[in-house]
Amino acid sequence: MAEVQKKRGLRIPHVYTIIFILMVLTAALTWIVPSGSFERQELNGREVTVAGTYESVEKVYADEDGAEVDLKQGLFDVLEAPAVGIQQAVEVVAFILIVGGSFQVITATGAITSGVARIVKKFKSKDILIIPILMAVFALGGSTFGMAEETLPFFAILLPIVMAMGYDSITASMIVFVGARIGYIASTVNPFNVLIAQGILNIQGNPQLWLRVVALVVLTAIAIAWVVLYARRVKKNPESSIAYADDIEKRKEHASNDELLEADFTGRQKAVIIVFVLGIVAIVWGLVTQGWYMNEISAVFMAMALLSGIVSGMSEKEIAAEFVKGLGDFVFSAVVVGLARGILVIANDGLIIDTVLNALATGLAGIPPVLFTSILYVVDNLLSILVPSSSGIAALTIPIFGPLVELMGLNPEAAVTGLSMGSAAMSLISPTSAMLVAGLGVCKISLGQWWRVSWKFFLVISAVCLVFTAVSVCFRLSSKRNDNFVSHCNNN
Repeated sequence: MAEVQKKRGLRIPHVYTIIFILMVLTAALTWIVPSGSFERQELNGREVTVAGTYESVEKVYADEDGAEVDLKQGLFDVLEAPAVGIQQAVEVVAFILIVGGSFQVITATGAITSGVARIVKKFKSKDILIIPILMAVFALGGSTFGMAEETLPFFAILLPIVMAMGYDSITASMIVFVGARIGYIASTVNPFNVLIAQGILNIQGNPQLWLRVVALVVLTAIAIAWVVLYARRVKKNPESSIAYADDIEKRKEHASNDELLEADFTGRQKAVIIVFVLGIVAIVWGLVTQGWYMNEISAVFMAMALLSGIVSGMSEKEIAAEFVKGLGDFVFSAVVVGLARGILVIANDGLIIDTVLNALATGLAGIPPVLFTSILYVVDNLLSILVPSSSGIAALTIPIFGPLVELMGLNPEAAVTGLSMGSAAMSLISPTSAMLVAGLGVCKISLGQWWRVSWKFFLVISAVCLVFTAVSVCFRLSSKRNDNFVSHCNNN
């Protein structure tokens, strides 16, 4: 009993508590860290920082109208930040709620669980193969079109299925989250980090696509091996799962037992599956060819919900009731995203982000290239906690670090690699990662449970990413200064 109480005493605080603590700490930094800002300019429709334009700003100053402006963030600013964060993240919040409500209508038909259950049943003793297959699909999506929030419905889809197969809820979250994230880390043509960063640096084409493909294969293989080993251990000894006690209730809620695999797969459910597949195809097509984002994807999910409800024989009241139920289930995830944005609100209002970036940019000048790119990776890694957006990190850091890399005679692609891998890798454990906290919320897994399971995996992935970042710097974008560059690499 004493041992149990001791373990309970070491439990990680609630994710809301962690976010609030980070808000307070960020507010404290606005009193300590000097304020300042870079000039901004618009590039390809995106606001980016202009290197060499940093200017310090007094903590207290008078604006153009003579009103006093105090950049030091106090208690009231901290209490106000959650509301402002939710407002600024309203697009993501709305997306989560609409998708959550729509998906509940789809799942209420029983079509997806019955369909996937049929597939699982056919595998029988080879059900472990489902893990690498699904993870490879999610990784490809993350690497190509930046699949992130779009994966949220799949947490709810796979949770009952995976538990019915004899695994735990953490395995279900791993398949979706780690699969998509590992692809995002090894981005090949992801428009939200690689292509944005290359566009800012005016890099034509994708010169290191070959390296990114290699990284995708290597990292995906490592991720699949980790999840498969974990899943096998949990299936062999269910009580070894950190979520064992919690999963008992989840299995009751989702009817995750052998009966699920024996459920009938009706004609109406098959029709729903057709609607669902066509909807997913439409989303992929829109993302890849039409530049769709959350509003368009939300519209497709809404259409999928309405059509699924109709073809399954649900009444309009039943469709509406299930939609409302889905909203309730996803409120936690939606609010977490908004609260996490509050951290950035405080840092921005205190004008400390540019100060940190400027200090890092100037401090890293003149160091050996491999060490520089390693530090660059770590910097992007840490900054992503404050700015949990790959495109946001790109807009903030690439205009500074990209030219700095070139001034050192190095391949500017190294800045792109450091950015894409560094910012995405931290999202594996970051409490401000919208995809992580939202996915864990759907699976009802605490952040503390996830950290206890994933921290070793995070370290392994980080080490591999550091290697790829170092390799990236050892290849020239062009052969013009190749000899000098290779000599520079060899000497360091």
